[in-house]
Amino acid sequence: MRRIHVGNALSAFGLGFTVPYLYVYVAQVRDLGAATAGLVLAVFAVAALVVLPFAGRAIVRRGPLPVLLAALASAAVGSLALGISGTAVSVLLSAAVLGAGQAVMQPALATMIVDCSTTETRSRAFALQFFLQNLGLGVGGLIGGHLVDSSRAASFTLLFAIQAAIFLLLVVLMSTVRIPHAPKIEGGTPQGGRASWTQLLGNRAMVQLSVLGFVLFFACYGQFESGLSAYGVEAAGISTSALGTALAANTAMIVVAQFAVLKFVERRKRSRVIAAVGLTWAVAWAIAGYAGLGHGSQAMATGAFVSTYALFGLGEAMLSPTLAPLVADLAPTGMAGQYNSAFALVKQLALAVGPAVGGPLAAALPAPYVVTFLLFSLAITVLAIRLGRRLTPAQNQPSAARTLVVAQGGPSAERASARA
Repeated sequence: MRRIHVGNALSAFGLGFTVPYLYVYVAQVRDLGAATAGLVLAVFAVAALVVLPFAGRAIVRRGPLPVLLAALASAAVGSLALGISGTAVSVLLSAAVLGAGQAVMQPALATMIVDCSTTETRSRAFALQFFLQNLGLGVGGLIGGHLVDSSRAASFTLLFAIQAAIFLLLVVLMSTVRIPHAPKIEGGTPQGGRASWTQLLGNRAMVQLSVLGFVLFFACYGQFESGLSAYGVEAAGISTSALGTALAANTAMIVVAQFAVLKFVERRKRSRVIAAVGLTWAVAWAIAGYAGLGHGSQAMATGAFVSTYALFGLGEAMLSPTLAPLVADLAPTGMAGQYNSAFALVKQLALAVGPAVGGPLAAALPAPYVVTFLLFSLAITVLAIRLGRRLTPAQNQPSAARTLVVAQGGPSAERASARA
């Protein structure tokens, strides 16, 4: 588990190391124009949408570790190729290879965490994963920003070469991981791709969770670097330095609050935690509305906008030990890879649609933009409460279910339940 967490941190570090500078690299350093730079960013999302439906079946059939190693090798090749590409075609192809590799890492690492944890330790494992990912992204972006120089293409080539070396280092590190157990698919032989998707879509709780996940990612992550930032600059008059402060406040909130929030989350029903996130984000959008539409001083608008990002970070800290373990608990034995990949696909869809809808709406109609996403946040609360009615007590609140087992039957009953 420690090696898996190191892998999570290093992969996030590599992502933060280069992605913030892709636009400048393609548009200005390689002089390929803004249109090509925009296409490169779109290629990352498209590549993820293409490979994720197949990644789940590969994880189920081959195990998460071989799939992760292949994804890391692919990302290393794509990163190195991107650093030496000089034409639009080679840049786009390299970005597709890099994007596909990075997309597959997420469900593969998540499945390894599931295999190396128990119901009791899973929430803490995913909370630590999220903490390290944000830390890796922040540190990677900070160091990468000090290495690059837009007047020297060689500095970007070095940046991408270092990223490729990080991925290859991870190949060596993760090759030493030994998964404690490899669950088999219930019913014996592995199912075909269509059958496995049919089984997943037949799980009503998982379908409801996927719909809820789409709304979550669309209303939060899909707005961070597009709609919300455009709204802050256009409607609230936020400076770029203040926008950077807001992003830093989001990361700082996650880093500071993650483990304090974890204690709160572990003792409560998961559906109610997600419902509380919806209410928290509704408050965040209301504060954002004041920042851009409240006609207060610039200092108050800036403070409100920074507070919006901080509240989003608080909600993210509540979700990290909740969503991923719930996906794992809904998956039948041996199907965690399929379910993790499906949920990652939902996330990528939301991240692709969110900026396309939020950016133009925020720039043209700031008031309807805030109202729209405030209503989306309230919808999160409603959907979470409805999901809670479909979950079993063990899925919704594992800690209470374990306490009930012990109280009713003692240790022998708990062991029997574990075997079942």
